Order: sequence, then C-alpha cells, then structure tokens
Amino acid sequence: MHKNILVTGGAGFIGSNLVDELMKNPENNVVVVDDLSTGTEETIMHHFSNPKFKFLNSDIRDYPRMEAACMGIDCIYHLAVQCVRMSIFNPDLVHEVNTKGTLNMLKATLKNNVKKFVYVSSSEVYGSAETIPMSEDHSTNPTTVYGASKLAGEHYTKAFTNTYGLKTVIVRPFNSYGPREHFEGPYGEVIPKFAIRINNNKPPLIFGDGNQTRDFTYVSDTVAGIILAGNSDELNGKEVNIARGEEVSINNIATYILEAMNGDISPEYHPSRPADVVRHYADISKAREVLDFHPRIDIKTGIKLYLEWLKKQSVDFSKETEFNWIKK
Repeated sequence: MHKNILVTGGAGFIGSNLVDELMKNPENNVVVVDDLSTGTEETIMHHFSNPKFKFLNSDIRDYPRMEAACMGIDCIYHLAVQCVRMSIFNPDLVHEVNTKGTLNMLKATLKNNVKKFVYVSSSEVYGSAETIPMSEDHSTNPTTVYGASKLAGEHYTKAFTNTYGLKTVIVRPFNSYGPREHFEGPYGEVIPKFAIRINNNKPPLIFGDGNQTRDFTYVSDTVAGIILAGNSDELNGKEVNIARGEEVSINNIATYILEAMNGDISPEYHPSRPADVVRHYADISKAREVLDFHPRIDIKTGIKLYLEWLKKQSVDFSKETEFNWIKK
C-alpha cells in the first residue's frame, strides 16, 4: 500500500529482516536510517546496488536530518532503539534515543505529511504479567527504563494522533529471535547466547531460576505482523500485540537448544538480572481478528532454523564476549 517507505533502525536485527521483506515488493522504495551503533551495514549491504534502496547513516536524535529524510515518504516504520540491558547502565542514552528520538520522528512525520507512522514498541511496556494471556488492555507497568521509554514513545504517538490527526499504529512485539539477532555484550539475546556458549562447550548462563517465561516469536512472523499493521487503517491510534502466542520458560529454551545441538552440558545459574520480567505470554486475538495474523513457526522449529543459519555465518564464535551483570 505504501510505495515510499522509511525504516529507522533498519540495519538492526528486526529492522533488517523487515527491510528484506519490504524490498521483495518491486513497487517499494525503501530508505533505511541507522547510526550503526547496534546495527551493521552487513545486514543490508545486499540491497546497496538496488536503485530503489537508500541508506542514511544518521542519528534519529538529529532532528534537521530526520526532517529532510522524511521528505516524500508515505510510511515510516520506527524501530530505532537502545536495548533493555543498556537501559540498566546507561538510562540517559536510552531516554535520548527511545523517547526523544521517537518525538523527533513524529515531528518529522507531521512536518512532511507522511501518511502513516508505525511505532514498533515492545512487550516490555507491560512489565510482568498480572493476567494471562496479556491482551492490549493489560496494565502497563514497565520494570525497566527501557520499558518506560518505549511506553513514553507510545504516549507521544497517541498524542500525535489525537492532537494532529496523524495516522499511527502501535505494534508491541514479544521476544523476537532468528537470523541476525545480537549475541555480543549488552545487546546479546538469550537464544544466540545459549547457542554460542554450547557451541564453545560452555554451559548456557541462566539468570534467576530459569522459570521466567517469554513469548518467543520467530523474526519472520514478527515482520509479517508489523507489515500487516502498517497496511491496516482499522487500528489507527491503537496498540496490537505481535507474538507467537505461546509461553516458554528460559529453562525450556536451554533444553531445546541443548537437544538440537546434541549438547551434554548443564546450565549454569546466576542471580537474577535487575528488574527482570517474570512472565510474558501474549493474547494475539486482536492481531488474528483485525489483521488476519497467523504466526507460522513454533519454538522448536524456529530454534532449528536459527541454528542452521548460525552454522553458515563466517564469525569466530570462540571470541564470544560475556556480559557480567554482577560486575557491571
């Protein structure tokens, strides 16, 4: 529906997978804005020779550049973000990027009469589950600065709809995983971290008792949901969960990866991470009914697909960097 599309954070994990899907439509012109603080050019460089693709190495906190980047754009997918673990140690940076950066993008959207703004928020805005499964009406009580910053972005997005009539939709993805997911340092996610440690004959590190749960969603399903939301006007100014709709514990994730890799190592347990969410499990009935969203890949299949992709990467995983919550 939208021919001229801008994706912030388009060189990151979910963003680059979204860009790949958008570029499959020959009618689309896609602009990626990314400062490469967490993303890399390698995730999008296969599009560089395509005249319908453009990359801007820019920071969303730079309003004049964002205003210029949004000229002639029909739809913006806003994914640029600093992550939950970074928010524990550098809350100022997370606030600047996630909150002020979102306000900048909304102002630039309005200034350029962009038709649609898709704010990719996070399930972290809910905090730990009070009722299961978690619908979009679940209370929002974020436990981290990251979650609070994403919720602030949601409020800004709604304010621009209510005040200026801007067409928006708020997407709340639950824990996405798959190709290009970060595995190093503070940006490293649990599934790649487990896989790489097991590959190095090291035990997967579990913070807490491992009974904390997440709704793990393969990235292709996440991307499909984001695009469906972007192409729908029925959810203007509203939120929608995008997830698998299945609750899985961290202990089970470790077991599934060990089984898939034929690993004979027991997990190593450490104290819980600060402000860690205890339970997440999405109600995706709104996405099913309004967007006809139907996730395709279950957790065991997704882990196998990710491990197959990981084997093909030319990365020296023996140099995996740790991120010690206790010492930081």
